[in-house]
Amino acid sequence: MSIVCRVLVNNAKCRTIATFPGRRSQSTKLKPQLATTNGFLKSSFLDVPIPETNLAEYAMEFYGDYADRIALECGITGRNYTFDEVRVKSRNLNKTLRKKLKLQRGDVVALFLPNIPEFPICVFGSILAGLKVTTLNPAYTPDEIHRQLVDSGAKIIITINPLYQNCNKAIDKLDKKIPISIIKEKQDELLPQGTINFKELIDEKLDLPDITNLSPDDTAFLPYSSGTTGLPKGVMLSNRNLVGNIQQIGSDETKFAKLPDGSHQDCYPSILPLFHIYGFTSSVSLLRTGCKTVTLSKFTPELYIQTIIKHKPNILMLVPPIVLFLSAHPAVKTEYFANLETTMCGAAPLGPLDEQKFREKVAKPCTILQGYGLTEASPVVTQMPTALQGKYVGSMGHPVSLTEVKVVDINDPELKHLGPNQTGELLVKGPQVMQGYHNKPKETEETFIDGWLRTGDMVYYNEDLLFFIADRIKELIKVKGFQVPPAELEQLIRDFPGIQDAAVIGVPHPINGEAPRAYIVPKQGQKVDVNKLKEFVESKVAKHKKLSGGISIVDSIPKNASGKTLRKELKNKFEKEGI
Repeated sequence: MSIVCRVLVNNAKCRTIATFPGRRSQSTKLKPQLATTNGFLKSSFLDVPIPETNLAEYAMEFYGDYADRIALECGITGRNYTFDEVRVKSRNLNKTLRKKLKLQRGDVVALFLPNIPEFPICVFGSILAGLKVTTLNPAYTPDEIHRQLVDSGAKIIITINPLYQNCNKAIDKLDKKIPISIIKEKQDELLPQGTINFKELIDEKLDLPDITNLSPDDTAFLPYSSGTTGLPKGVMLSNRNLVGNIQQIGSDETKFAKLPDGSHQDCYPSILPLFHIYGFTSSVSLLRTGCKTVTLSKFTPELYIQTIIKHKPNILMLVPPIVLFLSAHPAVKTEYFANLETTMCGAAPLGPLDEQKFREKVAKPCTILQGYGLTEASPVVTQMPTALQGKYVGSMGHPVSLTEVKVVDINDPELKHLGPNQTGELLVKGPQVMQGYHNKPKETEETFIDGWLRTGDMVYYNEDLLFFIADRIKELIKVKGFQVPPAELEQLIRDFPGIQDAAVIGVPHPINGEAPRAYIVPKQGQKVDVNKLKEFVESKVAKHKKLSGGISIVDSIPKNASGKTLRKELKNKFEKEGI
């Protein structure tokens, strides 16, 4: 698949009018642009314009063109909103938040929500009101909720009935109570006493002027990230950051979604958490192009498979664990992918072998794109060009438009840019890079070096300027001074017969300093001979990468909501229990 894109620029606003599959870019190589001083790599993609607007107006700019089509639908209850309803209800919410709840410009709205159709309406309405949005993981405990409410200074929290108790316990600990608004997932639900019916906030039409001086540089989104170190911190993302990143991933070289045309409308099941920046930015980007979004508030194999069967998606936005699930689960049939055109995978590296297994399950020409990003970059930094997909399996692509990157030796004080096939830390500059951490000037200063954002990720790029992830700096295993990337071993282990998933950590070793230790999850109904697995790995890697720390068989690998392996949890378990 490749694209032809027509762009209309009018009053500093840019819109992708149409994209069509079928024609391939003439160039299969990217030309490097290296600065003559200091050394860094610039994106070879064409520069994209960044409209001087806010995220909500940008996202909904052309909703009128497909006003009556379904924009958002709950994959469980079936309730839905058309694009026109999203626009109207977002504008209603903008006014009720200001007039009825007395929220002032710059106040923070907290969303404690799973993936439901109302999520984008909450965001768009808040931004139109000049407010900031902070998002919380629905799995948070009252203590974790309380910590983020205090740090962000939220003035209201929007949630659903099943999450109310934890939410209320967190608010009870605040010095000053804040209101709770409940989104009903079913009409017959009863609201807890003292809460606000969200439906009233989005249905009531108030005679109140819109805010006309919203700035692209206003902070719009405040997700929380641990960054390279430490506890979660509020990442200040401006309208310009988010609009810019959506423009970047919608450039001629990387665009893959199509606008509605006749009876056709792209569709994708939204399983990536919307509270996480990857799920949020990709969903807003696809909604802008008129794609129907089917929200899934939880992941179960049965629900996800039934959603794919029912809605026949054209686009899948995934993380590696779901790719592995789709490739290996016996209930997932090849015919379910009959309409699938594009799969985008991010949040963690998808190894070449894993990508190939998924292609074999789909069993038809399908664009599979990987990208790389982080919350501090809104999130996308690199993305595989559509014209090169399939040629560089396992690559996370090329820096997106307007982006500059450096790959540096972490021990080099001069931060000299490394050449092809040399592994180092990735540093980033671009319009998508955050304003800084909320109320954390010291941490912000430590995250930037000479204006470059430190990612904490070890990468390398090849002669064709395609990037590959090596691992996280803080998760590299040090064996006799050698650095062992866990992801490399994990990919190898998953290729062994009978293994569903794997994680590798470094454990203390009396001679080597650390030793790689593997945790494996066997496929259902299968047994794994750990001795043969150990021999298999030893035959494939250098001596210092052998699994000399042992192998444990476990029921599951701990992961966060975006699909990243929580190696820290495995380390803690090993330290406490020795297993």
